[in-house]
Amino acid sequence: MTRYSILLLLLFPTSLLLSQTVTVIDISTQKPIEHVAIFNLAQSKTSLTMPDGKADLSEFDSSDVLYFQHTSYQDYVLPYDELSKADFVVKLTQSSVGLSEVVIAANKWEQKRSEVPNKITSIQAKEIEFYNPQTAADVLGTSNEVFIQKSQLGGGSPMIRGFAANSILIVVDGVRMNNAIYRSGNLQNVIAIDPNSIQTSEVIFGPGSIIYGSDALGGVMDFHTKSIVLSGGKPHLFSTNALGRYSSANNELTGHFDFGFSQKNWGSFTSVSYSKFDDLKMGTVGNEDYRRLHYVDQVNGKDSTFTNDKPNIQKFSAYNQLNILQKFKFKLSNKLMLDYAFHYSTTSDVPRYDRLLQYKNDSTLKYAKWYYGPQKWMMHNLGLEMTDSNLLYNNARLTLAYQNAEESRNDRKFGKPNLRSRTETVDVFTLNYDLDKHLSKKNTLFYGIESFFNKVNSTGKSTDIYTGETEKVATRYPDGGSDYSGAALYAHLKSRLSEKITLQAGMRYSHIWLNSKFTDTSFYHFPYDAIEMNTGAITGSIGMVYKPNPSWQLNTNLSSGFRAPNVDDIAKIFDSEPGNVIVPNENLKPEYAYNADLGIIKNFNDKASLDITLFYTIIDDVMVRSDFWANGQDSILYDGEMSKVQALVNTGKGWVYGGSFTFLTDISERFGFRTNLTYMKGEDDQNEPLRHVSPLFGSTGISYTANKTRIEVYANYNGEISYENLSASERDKPYMYATDAGGNPYSPAWFTLNLKGFYQITNKLQIDLGIENILDYRYRPYSSGIVSPGRNFIVALRANL
Repeated sequence: MTRYSILLLLLFPTSLLLSQTVTVIDISTQKPIEHVAIFNLAQSKTSLTMPDGKADLSEFDSSDVLYFQHTSYQDYVLPYDELSKADFVVKLTQSSVGLSEVVIAANKWEQKRSEVPNKITSIQAKEIEFYNPQTAADVLGTSNEVFIQKSQLGGGSPMIRGFAANSILIVVDGVRMNNAIYRSGNLQNVIAIDPNSIQTSEVIFGPGSIIYGSDALGGVMDFHTKSIVLSGGKPHLFSTNALGRYSSANNELTGHFDFGFSQKNWGSFTSVSYSKFDDLKMGTVGNEDYRRLHYVDQVNGKDSTFTNDKPNIQKFSAYNQLNILQKFKFKLSNKLMLDYAFHYSTTSDVPRYDRLLQYKNDSTLKYAKWYYGPQKWMMHNLGLEMTDSNLLYNNARLTLAYQNAEESRNDRKFGKPNLRSRTETVDVFTLNYDLDKHLSKKNTLFYGIESFFNKVNSTGKSTDIYTGETEKVATRYPDGGSDYSGAALYAHLKSRLSEKITLQAGMRYSHIWLNSKFTDTSFYHFPYDAIEMNTGAITGSIGMVYKPNPSWQLNTNLSSGFRAPNVDDIAKIFDSEPGNVIVPNENLKPEYAYNADLGIIKNFNDKASLDITLFYTIIDDVMVRSDFWANGQDSILYDGEMSKVQALVNTGKGWVYGGSFTFLTDISERFGFRTNLTYMKGEDDQNEPLRHVSPLFGSTGISYTANKTRIEVYANYNGEISYENLSASERDKPYMYATDAGGNPYSPAWFTLNLKGFYQITNKLQIDLGIENILDYRYRPYSSGIVSPGRNFIVALRANL
């Protein structure tokens, strides 16, 4: 009896200790939630959950009523004495109106969203997992505030506020991804980022040149890959995640695995993803103009045109992709942290689908082959973070990075033996030194320097597919090589003028150098043997956040942007477009953007929120493709056909204006509602529509959240762009568009109905299910070469340890 009494006395304090710890989890995913604030009614007692979702309740007593609060979840209230009935586990429901309180993209350091005057959209890993996007371009599309154009299945070119390609900036883990050959047309490089390794993606709308420099005219897409968390007081932390996914529209097979391990002073993270995509199937309802009626294949070594017996299958759109990410983190001291990351991405050959649709007459397709060679991207990223309260900074980050990019274009015309191949490689070196200094309780200074250097090498050859013989052809860029470099310094001040007003203002000076050399004149004769550029610009911004009370916020922001021509803009040689040929323009100058934003945010008792933003952008010295001359001729014979000469030129002014609104609400504890809409219009001073202005687009959805599950039904929709509102360059591509009553190309309106959901089978295993485009509509987003997927069934299994 005495033995049992002693055992009972020993166990009693342990059970009491356990009863003073609560675990807070997500009701649908069953995963722990960090940073949940727990307090009593008087807020005299508080606690905060740790990464494992646990919080100490030793300060509270049985008479307290506990309030659980997190910015992304609905508030929860529970008397302390009822916790035992729930086994000291509290389940929170994700809020439809919940927003991340912290953003990084605004000035590269964490700050409160309520103090940022810019419009910024955040996409978290949780949402990426829920919607199951196939590429990083699709990740941006899930925001329903970034329009995505696709020339081929292996692509995705974001459009932001009338800008795209090299006029918007891609940043990965603090390093600019844009390089010297990012083109002004549609650009597909964002797919090099693995969607399964993204922790968060933030999009800044409008010029971001103060912090990020040239190329950030329309906005900045700032991707942060999954980070390493050191074990702290624990011996080690260990995590493993795996994903297997199938999608029916293109028979997608995706496998992903990541593994993390850390101890007190060091950690490692490894991520590998592989995706295989078959030819994409379009819908069956409407727009029969989009069907793939014919294709080219070889029979006995001879090109032949075949009738596609399955015209909704977009033959020769398949490709595959591999992504690898390796990270290390070392805590050198309490004030120094060293990070290293290795990124690698490669694809198979990627068919340029829109070019495969072109006919040279009514019955014969123009190309037998047109494909991009493997798109390769590699980055080494070394970062040193310093924390210290000294005269120069409180926090500082030094980032050194090296990138290598390789891409090629390969085409062969129908019935011709010669396969032309042009290959480009770019070596990119970057240095960033970013600092912040708390000048006082109300004032913080962000400042830094940036420099980069690009080395471009371009080769061209033609291969006889029957004999294997090769010969040189004109390169895409100057054959003597091109150097493209820049240096900049910036300063940005955040000042809380009062409890209601926050002011942010900044300035940046950027300088750009370019040197391209022509050595082989056998293919072209220009009146110069080199193109040089030496230019700089000062850009600035000033913005204010006014909060008259906790439920209202007014944002105003004035900013300027700057984009210097890169090698692709100024020195591209004979890049063939349908019926046109592009030549260099040594007199091309930078373009500038001047932008005004007005934003209104209303919070309805944390149950609903309304966000309205209006913007107006003036573009000066707009770079547009226009008719040009080569050696006094407006047309030249190129690759066997007479082609109109064009080049990028500065053509005066342009305007883009529009707005967006987002409404979110929790209808009840289980049901949520969201809707958003974006509209814009843009034209130049000749009243011609600008190419990258997207149509009206938006999304509306209703979600249901319950124990171990979440379901959402939603519709995505796009407005029409009539023939009159198509830019001149788009009117020249009738093979990509539907035909209106007058026989002219136009982009029809469309919508899709979709269903997504998941069920948490166990704490370690989750199944995702989805149906996209339930009604099986046949549609092609504006300016896209490939038709979007028809009815698409998605099933995925996720496991974590």
